[in-house]
Amino acid sequence: RPSPAAERDEAGHALAAMKRLVEFSGAVMREEKPERLFKLLLEAVVDLTGAEKGFVLVLRDNERQLAAAHNVGKESLDITRISDTIVDQVIKLRRPVIVSDAMNDRKFARARSVVDLKVTSVMCVPLLYRNDLLGVLYLGNDAVTGLFTEDDLAILQVWASQASMVMHAAIMLNELKVTNRNLREALRRRAQGAMIGSSPRMKEVFRVIRRVAPTDLSVLVLGETGTGKELVAQAIHRHSSRADGPFVKVNCAALPENLLESELFGHERGAFTGADRQRVGRFELASGGTLFLDEIGTMSAGTQAKVLRVLQEREFERLGGTRTIRADVRILAATNRDLEEAVEAGEFREDLYYRLNVVTIRMPPLRERKEDIVPLARHFLQRFALDLKKPIRGLSPAAIRVLQRHNWPGNIRELENTIERAVLMADGDVLEPEDLTLGGHAEGGEDHSRRSSILRLPAEGIELEELERMAIIEALKMNDWVQKDAAKFLGISSRVMNYKIQKYEITHPRWTRNRA
Repeated sequence: RPSPAAERDEAGHALAAMKRLVEFSGAVMREEKPERLFKLLLEAVVDLTGAEKGFVLVLRDNERQLAAAHNVGKESLDITRISDTIVDQVIKLRRPVIVSDAMNDRKFARARSVVDLKVTSVMCVPLLYRNDLLGVLYLGNDAVTGLFTEDDLAILQVWASQASMVMHAAIMLNELKVTNRNLREALRRRAQGAMIGSSPRMKEVFRVIRRVAPTDLSVLVLGETGTGKELVAQAIHRHSSRADGPFVKVNCAALPENLLESELFGHERGAFTGADRQRVGRFELASGGTLFLDEIGTMSAGTQAKVLRVLQEREFERLGGTRTIRADVRILAATNRDLEEAVEAGEFREDLYYRLNVVTIRMPPLRERKEDIVPLARHFLQRFALDLKKPIRGLSPAAIRVLQRHNWPGNIRELENTIERAVLMADGDVLEPEDLTLGGHAEGGEDHSRRSSILRLPAEGIELEELERMAIIEALKMNDWVQKDAAKFLGISSRVMNYKIQKYEITHPRWTRNRA
């Protein structure tokens, strides 16, 4: 029987091991990277056992990989050539091995690790979680006075089994975080091309897209501004035989006539004043793919005639050029104008209209597909919460009611901007009505009309904070620079309004006079 002093030493050693395990568990829960977890494990057990050398092998896809090492150089431990009898036995039997006097042990004296690491005493234990073998922990000493004992092995085995559970949980959590991050990133990347909707009107849109996409027919997409006409064009391209080719967009309303022709067809050097080099047009750039002509209703009569020729003959020349270029391109077009009225008024060529209008897809305004408002809002919320690093997890029931009551004159673009501003300005983890800046007059009235004018502020190329600053200044102007009224108008608290005014350093002479 051990002496009382020996028993006290043994109990103290066990207590120290458990304290070290608690410390290790806390450190593991703060760490995300698996490779760092195994390093923490090795550091802890080396400190616990007084081992001079050691390493951790992990098993991934039935292959052994070195996860961590202590006082072991790569030159003395080549994982690619380890076929170690000690490690092999632990992996095969899933039971620990102790070799107190390795140099004189008949079975393990010639083990690769014993020879390469020049150890005299070895402990090797499996890292097990239920039926999963995470890896192997190997410890060694090379001094005769530091031989491992069975008691050392028993404490290490208990410690390693508990540590394995902690590590398994941490690894699974890390994998979930990585998977979630990847899914969110994939969602963010697809957001510009994703179409969301389950309303009857949108189901009909999806049905037509599926039918027309595999063909090479021209498609005319009609709908109000902000309804997602470009998303329809992108969806048709993605599901067509041209999906591997380019998708090229031209906004016909953004360019004057002379520049639009050059943009579409290209020009030769010297074709006009300032043409100092050859330019390849969008029809050429879209070869083998799809050309999307947005806002085609604004195109001039001269450009209409040239586009019609491309549709009829599938060829064109650059401006100032004589070489005929073949146009291997599918044409998709979109407009928010009533082209039939434009044809009757003589503002749009009838023959071009019928060439473009082989298939028509009408995008419904958001007020006619109210079933889709909340799914769209949640989609935008998830994206902007990720982009802006805001811990916002959803919409309150009251916020959902406000969204559903609003008339959405700006359609999906207005909804997207509303959610983006709300995520930026919200203080809580759930969006509330006051965060949405839609106010209480969702279906009309003077406030609604004035508030809609703020939503139509030019946002293209403007940073989000600058857009918010512009919106706050516009609200202040509309309310005679009375902060309380402007806050009520925007649907935010006076405290938030005051914070935003200070943040953006907005001033007005009246405020200075009042303070004086």
